[in-house]
Amino acid sequence: MSAGDQLIPIDAPQVRQRFALACLGGLRSKEAAESLGLPEGAAMAAHAGQHDGSPQAVPLRAEWLAILQALHDCGPVMALTRNESVVHEKTGIYQNLSANGSMGLALGRDIDLRLFFKQWHAGYAVTERALQAGRPALRSLQFFDAHGRAVHKVHARESTDMAAWESLVERFAEPSACYLFRHAPPRPAPLADADIDVAGLAAAWDAMQDTHEFSGLLQRFGAGRQQALRLISRHCTRLADGAVARLLDDAALDELPIMVFVDSGGCIQIHTGPVHRVLPMERTGGVQWINVMDPGFNLHLRSDRVGSVWAVQKPTADGVVTSVEVFDVQDELMTMFFGERKPGQPELPAWRALVKGLPRHAIVQPASTA
Repeated sequence: MSAGDQLIPIDAPQVRQRFALACLGGLRSKEAAESLGLPEGAAMAAHAGQHDGSPQAVPLRAEWLAILQALHDCGPVMALTRNESVVHEKTGIYQNLSANGSMGLALGRDIDLRLFFKQWHAGYAVTERALQAGRPALRSLQFFDAHGRAVHKVHARESTDMAAWESLVERFAEPSACYLFRHAPPRPAPLADADIDVAGLAAAWDAMQDTHEFSGLLQRFGAGRQQALRLISRHCTRLADGAVARLLDDAALDELPIMVFVDSGGCIQIHTGPVHRVLPMERTGGVQWINVMDPGFNLHLRSDRVGSVWAVQKPTADGVVTSVEVFDVQDELMTMFFGERKPGQPELPAWRALVKGLPRHAIVQPASTA
């Protein structure tokens, strides 16, 4: 039996006690769970059922599309999608939810999602006591994959219709559900560069008509995403790690509308529009963040985890589309940036010029031994 087949054991009373202490020490839910050696979903599972602690977690039926559709009646809420290095938060109303098999869409003006329900394993309605006396409890819906990683969260806000929220929770609650989580399997080793059909990959890249073809192209040739960018150098340029901050600063200064994509594995959340308030922040322990703190949109990116940044050009039926793709030190995709664009429209020249002006990665030549 592989590690990915093993269930994660949970001693619920002990987890609740230690989790509460970690949160009192200032850790957020994900970090508190990890301090116990658990994924966040397993920590939430320990808070289901009858107990006096906080948070209280009510399991939800696995009717993910219907739950998200019902959020429309709740009015404005905050949608949160994150991965290990980036948190993407959008405030708005869930609208135009649909699905084709396990693939879903939310096409609202503010909340724009690509949903991969095959990765959705468990959901909870969570109520947390506010840290400040007299403040209302914090309410959220939290969804996890089979390994306990959060794929999407929805947080109630002051303007949320809480009667509609309570009705949603009552409608979809499944208190008897006992979601179990498994250890994540080891990450598969990528193919060596020598085993990739680079000529075939390059020809398929040149033949693309839509950026959405790229994921299938990678699967067909067995290439990792960053590996493909490195191998197809005529379409890709490595940028300096500081290019992310420069991109956001320049976009804010020029009031240039951009698109910001963050993928959790079960959901891609997209911001489309300008950014205004870009703030660097450093926490203790050397943790560094780049933040966008705008009304309706917040982005928190761990700049100390950036391993590489690439400017990428992909051919489409509408002309070349340029992206800036950010990877962490383990070659995992952190986020992607595009200029604002709709299908059928060419890329904004101002976006292409912004990317062209970003600082390039300096190639360090080996020291001479002569």
